Amino acid sequence: MTSLLVRPSSPDMQGKVLEVTPETAGWEHVGFRVHTLARGQHLEASTAGREHCLVLLSGRATVSCGEHRWEDIGERMNIFERMPPYAIYLPDGVSYSVEATTDLELAVCSAPGYGNHEPRLIAPEQIKCSTRGSGTNTRHIQDILPETEPADSLLVVEVYTPAGNWSSYPPHKHDVDNLPEESILEETYYHRLDPSQGFAFQRVYTDDRSLDETMAVEDGCCVMVPRGYHPVGAPHGYELYYLNVMAGPKRQWKFQNDPAHEWIVNK
Repeated sequence: MTSLLVRPSSPDMQGKVLEVTPETAGWEHVGFRVHTLARGQHLEASTAGREHCLVLLSGRATVSCGEHRWEDIGERMNIFERMPPYAIYLPDGVSYSVEATTDLELAVCSAPGYGNHEPRLIAPEQIKCSTRGSGTNTRHIQDILPETEPADSLLVVEVYTPAGNWSSYPPHKHDVDNLPEESILEETYYHRLDPSQGFAFQRVYTDDRSLDETMAVEDGCCVMVPRGYHPVGAPHGYELYYLNVMAGPKRQWKFQNDPAHEWIVNK
């Protein structure tokens, strides 16, 4: 196993099956967890100094935070139904609870928060859906928390890559503070596959190849992208979903393609 690949484990007492923290990743901004909760199970937690975006990957839940309560939300029972999810934005410095009203898969995305926003529901109808690319470079995007929506640090997006297609392609990076051309953003990729016994490939590499890792990712794996280009390929027969979490010193997503493959953009 490479240093950038995080595999799921058996659930703990609060259903946690996967976790990336700034400390374990060796970076400063992005945190990511996945919980699988049985119907009736509760998750109790605090955001501490970090804003959160709770994404209901599949299943339904009641989420409470102070005077805010969102009762029995969620419509997507399977990630690969492709409908946009329900999500909850939470600022830093609050406590919250999640009660699974069906079996639930929950993603907890976090980054530094500065107390500038209130808790809010992000409903499916608020999520912009789009398609990028063409041919075997086609993928489908669902922007849960883009930079056009209020938050302090977090950017959160879902991507569906059809079987046999490439995604995050041509290879691009966002690891240089050179706005408006490029921004610095750490990133995690949480991968799911349909059928679940499948696999996909992700490469993370820099121009000088001081970082160059190619990983076979399986259902439920997470890839950390501290820097460098990071394309993904889905083999024939297996649809790939991934949830991206990004954060950095500035909340802007500006990237640069690998010059060697820039020609593909205009193909």
